[in-house]
Amino acid sequence: MALLSYLEKDCINQLFNQGGYVLHFSTPEFDRFTFASVGIPLCEHYQLSKGKSLNAFIDGGDNISVAKLLEDLLNYYAAKYEDKVKDNQQAVDVCWEAVRKLYDGKAFSQIAKQSERLIDVFNSEYIAKQIRQMNEAIEKHPTDAIGKAKELLESCCHTILSGKNVSINKDWTVQQLVKNTCKELKLTPEDIPETAKASDIIKQILGNLSAVSAGMAELRNAYGTGHGKVSTYKGLSPRHARLAVGAATTAVFFLWETYEEQKPPIL
Repeated sequence: MALLSYLEKDCINQLFNQGGYVLHFSTPEFDRFTFASVGIPLCEHYQLSKGKSLNAFIDGGDNISVAKLLEDLLNYYAAKYEDKVKDNQQAVDVCWEAVRKLYDGKAFSQIAKQSERLIDVFNSEYIAKQIRQMNEAIEKHPTDAIGKAKELLESCCHTILSGKNVSINKDWTVQQLVKNTCKELKLTPEDIPETAKASDIIKQILGNLSAVSAGMAELRNAYGTGHGKVSTYKGLSPRHARLAVGAATTAVFFLWETYEEQKPPIL
């Protein structure tokens, strides 16, 4: 039985259960959705309405399965009901907290874990919104996620350079932003002394930061949002978006942790 509080169940019903209906799903559609998510066509399994079937599963399912279904429903809600998310943000946040609680760190994807840590360390409402939109778009709108990944890297560099009182050229590419950020953090390959242990490996890894930024820009230009497409255009798949998002969050986390470590101690 999933361990959910009355408030959490109430928020789940507020978002997904409208008098026996679940969002705009027909019964066959809802069964297909739940089967794809957790391997159980809920209405067929419980022989109840969509809303009652959802509640029965939440009351009787195991933590991981319930968390998986809620995560999929929340991502679907963000993609299909974008105009309603802001009005129901409190309920959405409660439901995401319920997902994290149910997973208890056992099945939450590495990208999601790292993204949540980024939200905490940045302590910025704007960047937190960027990260959540990026993650929510991976499965349903992978090209949007790729665009958001590039924007997250840009936001990180802007924040660090502004914090160091560095003038930012509005015409800089994302590669130039990363290069100048690495320069200010003394992370360029030239800043690593030859006497440092494994200096060649460190230089190679740091050089790859620029390659990551270049890859974000190229993916954005070729497949991401923000550019006109011909009628025969086909976007990338979620696996490509996960690669872009994973690379961006890893690079951002490294840059930000370096920035934080270099701050003088508060006396």
